[in-house]
Amino acid sequence: MTYNSLFSVITDENLAEGVLNHAMEMAKAHDAHLDVLCLGVDRSQAGYYYAGASAVVLQETITRAHEESEAIEKRVTKMLDGSGLRWASETGVAQLADLGRHVASRARFSDLVVLAQPYGEGHGAELEPVTESALFEAHTPALIVPDNAKPAPAPQRIMIGWNESPEALIAVRAALPMLIQADVAHVVVIDPPTHGPNRSDPGGMLSQYLARHDVKVEIDVLSKTLPRVSDVMMRHAADMDADMVVMGAYGHSRFREAVFGGATRYMLEQAKLPVFMAH
Repeated sequence: MTYNSLFSVITDENLAEGVLNHAMEMAKAHDAHLDVLCLGVDRSQAGYYYAGASAVVLQETITRAHEESEAIEKRVTKMLDGSGLRWASETGVAQLADLGRHVASRARFSDLVVLAQPYGEGHGAELEPVTESALFEAHTPALIVPDNAKPAPAPQRIMIGWNESPEALIAVRAALPMLIQADVAHVVVIDPPTHGPNRSDPGGMLSQYLARHDVKVEIDVLSKTLPRVSDVMMRHAADMDADMVVMGAYGHSRFREAVFGGATRYMLEQAKLPVFMAH
């Protein structure tokens, strides 16, 4: 099992190097083809202009988005040329409100999407819908990489956030190529239910499943001693010196648009190491 087709979306030239370093290392580790969408974002929200708005203003925003896209591709090409990887890049322009359609239509034909962390200083508003569309519309697992995180194409210590949910199991299955290669995978269960079929052996069935794939597994049962589950997970990830976190991505519907649920949002806001998510 491996990732043969990787995909990345870059909307900001300043974030290109960090995201692309992770994507390139993943491509090398898995001998994968890497596709990069260099997307210029028209943030003018033309639909909100009143009648009579200057066509010159609208044209300027589109022209600026095209220039941003071309600048990103120039940076991407410079990094990928001579890398020895199989890769391709394309430019594009999208309005902020229509971003998801462009990302999802391409991400759905890849095994894994590598994306910048959607929150943080200097991170544009477009990064959240980019991540949401990859996970919820394209239904493709995503590796979310914080700005200063080191590339971990073959993580040796992986933390799995486990809560018996379908989303968490989908994420585990999608992460199997890396879990199999890891030294150890910690199945982390926080405040397991006192009633139910798995109350006496929390995480046991998942551990059995992983062990049959030759994954070396440990189970960590933790109490929720901090206000949020994500706080407990991040503290435990630091304590065990994890290289990566694997967890399900949770969302809810609002005005027919997928948005991150609280657990996913808090995790992505706090993460200091790569987070592998699937929905």
